Amino acid sequence: MQPIPAKPEIDESKAARMPRQIPYIIGNEACERFSFYGMRNILTPFLVTTLLLYAPIAERAGIAKDVFHTFVIGVYFFPLLGGWISDRYFGKYNTVLWLSLLYCVGHACLAIFESNRSGFYAGLFLIALGSGGIKPLVSAFVGDQFDQSNKATAKVVYDAFYWTINFGSFFASLLMPRILASWGPAWAFGIPGILMFIATVIFWMGRRKYVHVPPTAHNPDSLINVARSALLAPGRGRSGLVLAAFGALAAVGMFAAWAIAPSWWPEHFSFVITFCLALGVFILFGGLGTSLQLERARGLHPDAAIDGVRAVLRILIIFALITPFWSLFDQKASTWILQGNAMQMPHDSWWWPSWLVQQPAQMQALNPLLVMLLIPFNNIVLYPVLRRLGFQVTALRRMGWGIAFSGLAWVAAGIIQLSIDGGDPTSIAWQVLPYVLLTFGEVLVSATGLEFAYSQAPPSMKGTIMSFWLLSVTFGNLWVLLTNAAVRNDAVTAHIASTGLSENAFMMFFFAGFALLAALVFALYARRYPMADHYRTA
Repeated sequence: MQPIPAKPEIDESKAARMPRQIPYIIGNEACERFSFYGMRNILTPFLVTTLLLYAPIAERAGIAKDVFHTFVIGVYFFPLLGGWISDRYFGKYNTVLWLSLLYCVGHACLAIFESNRSGFYAGLFLIALGSGGIKPLVSAFVGDQFDQSNKATAKVVYDAFYWTINFGSFFASLLMPRILASWGPAWAFGIPGILMFIATVIFWMGRRKYVHVPPTAHNPDSLINVARSALLAPGRGRSGLVLAAFGALAAVGMFAAWAIAPSWWPEHFSFVITFCLALGVFILFGGLGTSLQLERARGLHPDAAIDGVRAVLRILIIFALITPFWSLFDQKASTWILQGNAMQMPHDSWWWPSWLVQQPAQMQALNPLLVMLLIPFNNIVLYPVLRRLGFQVTALRRMGWGIAFSGLAWVAAGIIQLSIDGGDPTSIAWQVLPYVLLTFGEVLVSATGLEFAYSQAPPSMKGTIMSFWLLSVTFGNLWVLLTNAAVRNDAVTAHIASTGLSENAFMMFFFAGFALLAALVFALYARRYPMADHYRTA
């Protein structure tokens, strides 16, 4: 038996020291988030007022929501690609740098092709590829700068990281709608492109100071290889293999149905909806099948690899239960803007900052502003008070309560919609309440999720697991596309009409109930989730 190596001593002075390279990553993230949210937060109003003028007025809002949420789906799907090429081939730094340059080209397309749908949509694709590809890597790259000796400071940095994201988003949300209205789309989309170029330069400047974790070589004990061994290994019963095969066949069948378009396949299911549904079915049944037969891979792979795959499968369940939160959160840039267009700006009130807030889209600035206030409030006041009261503020508890608060936000938005539908003049100031509730939920879910995803991921799958965390946003936006497609069905619209509610109000209460149910299921599952610690050793 080999001797057990002694546990390395931890230098306390080092433990208290923040890595010197962190400011470069934080600076990069602040500028990149300004660029992303700067274009994202004006996308819906630009589409409705400029690019979609060819469509009937009554259809523009629905088309704009489809374009917006399809774009967001792309943004949060491409992390899979970025995570894979980073983990296997180029490493995090190189992948982030080159995808950032594609990101800049995408911004240039938006500014140049403001009246050309093909060119504009090509720009959206490049931004989705660039932004999505680097998303899991920047977060994981932050984690790479820490080890066991200073991991205690990682939570502070992740909170600062998320605070910085919202710092950039705040100014983008305030300024870009005004610039769009005053200077036009070329400047409104061009300025975010300039900020993205600055972000790329800042990231490049820190290249000699970073901790560079090299990409992993071909791993015979990877998740895919272990899953393949588990499904194909001989043994009594093949229930897992049958489930996985069913998922693969169902995914192929969905694509075939979309291509052939039989009468029973919903005509409003686009390629994006079909692809996401197929991917979800494949992951669901493949994961279930692997879980049922995972022990058969023992002996073919090290025990650590088997246990790592089981941990990943547990993590994916957590991610799946968070998808309803994202379906609510991302609609603040589509549904809530459209709701705000039907509300009144209280310019006659002494307390309303008319000099600053003039467009409904600017209400989105409340979200990052509240994030910047709530993160330090939670860390300095709320969490210490709860701990003194004997309540353990775990990551899973924070995320579960965050989902619930997002549901309450949409209850408030639905009540506001009832007032609008009743014909009462409704001040846009009432949107402050749902923004407060939704943002509190975001701080509990999203900021915590970055830390949770990195800490739970096995060492060889950091980038990939962060990609799956972001993929949950894709499926959250898929729910939005599915509901948009559903309300185009005559039977669905007839049912909504029978409730006495408008379509907008009904959908708001529907999403609220969806999130509250998900919060309950999340809480039940989280009670038995085994936490892990996968920070690297010093």
